[in-house]
Amino acid sequence: MNGVTRRGGWRAGVLGECLAEFLGTLVLIAFGTGVVAMAVAALNQSGRGTQAFAAGGDWLLITCGWAAAVTLGVYVAGGVSGAHLNPALTVALALRRGFPWAKVLPYTVAQVAGAFVGAALVYVNYADAIRAFEASQHIVRGTMSGAATVGIFVTGPAPYYGGSFTGPFIDQLLGTALLVLGVFAITDERNQPPKSNLAPIVVGVLVAAIGMSFGANAGYAINPARDFGPRLLAWLAGWGPAAFSGGGFWWVPIVGPMVGGVVGALAYDVCVGQILVARGEPATQDVETGGEVVKETPVVA
Repeated sequence: MNGVTRRGGWRAGVLGECLAEFLGTLVLIAFGTGVVAMAVAALNQSGRGTQAFAAGGDWLLITCGWAAAVTLGVYVAGGVSGAHLNPALTVALALRRGFPWAKVLPYTVAQVAGAFVGAALVYVNYADAIRAFEASQHIVRGTMSGAATVGIFVTGPAPYYGGSFTGPFIDQLLGTALLVLGVFAITDERNQPPKSNLAPIVVGVLVAAIGMSFGANAGYAINPARDFGPRLLAWLAGWGPAAFSGGGFWWVPIVGPMVGGVVGALAYDVCVGQILVARGEPATQDVETGGEVVKETPVVA
């Protein structure tokens, strides 16, 4: 019996779920930070253009890349763990959807670890491009000038905040609230859930919308693992203080999303979810559940 068909053992429990969260988050961060590395350092060093990060076009590239990254990460892990890939979503699901609190910490550790390894793969792949870009721009990694390339891996506040954390915190809270609210709506079987296993694609569209509408203020981390795992990688890869610069900003994309996730979950349940329950709306049958076709009963007029 091969490893694919073997049943039981540790794979059937929380460790198996955490392994799926690890791999799903790795895929998310590999594609997500990979598209940023393309925009910042690789394209302009590869003979396919000379301008580094043209704000409008490259931002569209980045938002679309992150959307695809989320979609693929959810498809990878969804059948095993539900593909949270985000501690803020994990906590929101524990608070409002009965996800076991005992699994919150293991899931979070797996997500951060997956984000770290995903960022490490991107760093190994683009190390030469990043070094070439730093040399051309006279950037010294390990000093504050390294902030120009550490942004491949981490988020940061826009200069117009003037060092204040209030605006970026609100931004992260709002962006994550919209993310979790959207995820709750997309996965609510009493509402209008996407059928035929299309929910991951719709979640990707949601992430693209957040990036296009709310991304400039603080880089739309909207996920503590997405920011902290790659930030640790950047610190170890030689960026040093630049990885935790911004006057101590590093905690904002951790705490802001955690609060925002709870706000988004409560907002959806109070304004929509509980109303659907009160009306007695039935769960929507999909054409596919857990890999098995659902047998639907014909409706006789």
